[in-house]
Amino acid sequence: MNLYIPAVALGVVLLAKLPSLVRRRHSPVVRSVNAVIFLQAAAFFFSAPPTIAFVNDATGVSNFSAVLVYCILSAYACACRVLMENWRGDVEVLPDTRRRVRRWVWSHVVVIALLVVCFACGEAPVERRQDFETYYANTPFVREMVLLCLFAVTAAAAAAAAACWRWSRDIRREFPGRRTSAGGPLRIGLTVLAVGFLINVTYGTATLITVVAAWSGRDWEELNQVATTFAGLGTVLVAVGFLVPIVGPWTTARVHGPLRTLHALGPLRRALGRAAGPRGRTRLATPWYAGPGRRLTDRITDIHDRMLEVGPYCSEEVRAAACRRAHEDGRPQAESVALGLAVMLRAAVAARALGRPADPAQGAAAVRALRAAEAEHDDLLVGMSRALAALAAVPDPAPAATDSPGPDRHPAPARL
Repeated sequence: MNLYIPAVALGVVLLAKLPSLVRRRHSPVVRSVNAVIFLQAAAFFFSAPPTIAFVNDATGVSNFSAVLVYCILSAYACACRVLMENWRGDVEVLPDTRRRVRRWVWSHVVVIALLVVCFACGEAPVERRQDFETYYANTPFVREMVLLCLFAVTAAAAAAAAACWRWSRDIRREFPGRRTSAGGPLRIGLTVLAVGFLINVTYGTATLITVVAAWSGRDWEELNQVATTFAGLGTVLVAVGFLVPIVGPWTTARVHGPLRTLHALGPLRRALGRAAGPRGRTRLATPWYAGPGRRLTDRITDIHDRMLEVGPYCSEEVRAAACRRAHEDGRPQAESVALGLAVMLRAAVAARALGRPADPAQGAAAVRALRAAEAEHDDLLVGMSRALAALAAVPDPAPAATDSPGPDRHPAPARL
């Protein structure tokens, strides 16, 4: 695995987030996010064998890169825990959050200081770029440095994974059976974080096993190499897990939400499309490169234009009768209103297709009712579209011959 690729990718992400850091430099969460990304990129960069050789040559100290990478990994583990504390921190318990953050920071400061002391006291004259842990597994002080780093990083990853699972479970209890714009991305991010931290725990455990095996003269370096490969995957998953709750709400609002609404409006658009005929006006052409938001706006505009075309064929009496029938069946107010308008539009489409005469007065009253309902009920068009989809199996109503038919001359809406 080329470690420079994730290092460069994380560096680009860090540069992209630099303006946010400058604007919100007093925010603990923003500072923690940037610290995690920076330390993660540094860990990949300084763990690459060419960088290891360069640092060792530049400092003139064999294996100086080892203690440098260990310190970066310890700082990264601390930054992840601090970010989670600041991320979940409640204003009401802010002093407790700050206290926990200070504990994590000072504990890892002590760990980093001990790593430096152990390296200074030990002897590691032979440069080892890939098997440092197993090669010096029996060397005094260097052995303790390796164990201290592995225990610290593994313990922090295990604590972070457990915290992610607990937090995800709390969100699932708070929003049972619902996908919310806030809870959905956050729960997904926490799940990805937990998996990433568990992979890091597996890496630390596997490396500890290879070190213990080296104490008894066994060479299990292959296990360490496999674990190192998975450690890169775990680190990437941790980065993705932190980014999903940040990018997720934006993606939901700008991409997923409009696409879902666009799909939900399909039955209404198709039902009104049958009324357009060759006499219809030129439709709004959406560019092929348009995003979901633009496509949704054009779809709603097109639906309103088609509603105006069938407006003169709408019957306020049909709408009122269908709405009253739905209300008597115990439907909610918003659903009853949407069903009434759907039945009215369905009848208007059929009337226009059969060449029935229009009634401008009835059409004006129906348009006023539609405008009033749109102002009162959110997602009215989506509700109408769903009602039309449910009515699709019912044959189109045959409009009466009179210009202003009464409600008794129209078939009652189907019980959905």
